[in-house]
Amino acid sequence: MLSHRLTLTVSLTLCHIPLASSQEMPQTQLSNLLRQVNTMSATVQQLIVESDGALLEESSIQMHVMRPDGFYWKTLEPFSELLVTNGTILWSYQPDLEQVVIENWDSSRAELAAELLSGRTDSLTEEYEIFAQGNAGENMVVFQLRPLDQNSLYRRINISFDNAALFSIHLDNKNGQKTLWQFNQPQINQQLSPDLFNFQIPPGIDIVDNRVSQE
Repeated sequence: MLSHRLTLTVSLTLCHIPLASSQEMPQTQLSNLLRQVNTMSATVQQLIVESDGALLEESSIQMHVMRPDGFYWKTLEPFSELLVTNGTILWSYQPDLEQVVIENWDSSRAELAAELLSGRTDSLTEEYEIFAQGNAGENMVVFQLRPLDQNSLYRRINISFDNAALFSIHLDNKNGQKTLWQFNQPQINQQLSPDLFNFQIPPGIDIVDNRVSQE
């Protein structure tokens, strides 16, 4: 699954979203901005950083998102791996092991970054206290999410918009670790084929089917 130690930095220069009114509640402003993104594609550089600032991991990723539940996350380097879901089934494919694991997809268990990019923000106020800094007359608006659950993995989450375009999401883990996703050449609200989110299993691959009947 997607790492829960996640800091997402996004430069969406192609995405021009009307900035929410400063009279709106912070959660309403945030939801309105995020819900303008129906599809997103980008090449991602991911850095996982230790609490002392040391680089733990660096990887290159190809990502596609299509609301409501289409998610494609292909690690290119250093090790090839693919996570893809169509909103019903989750495929986890590891070419080096010649194996694919198939599971039921449960959007309620999706990591926060996937939820945000998919526009599922309705439950945020049940899990986080949300604050906003800045207003419609300023270039940068930062939303800070503070977990209500003391057992949360996160210390705080900052989501920033620059000129009404999503700029960054920073998640600080309580153990001090951070992860950085740097998005290159993002394409916003471009047409994506639903076939992209239905994995075609290559011949000769070992299949581990962990799906549970929904009946």
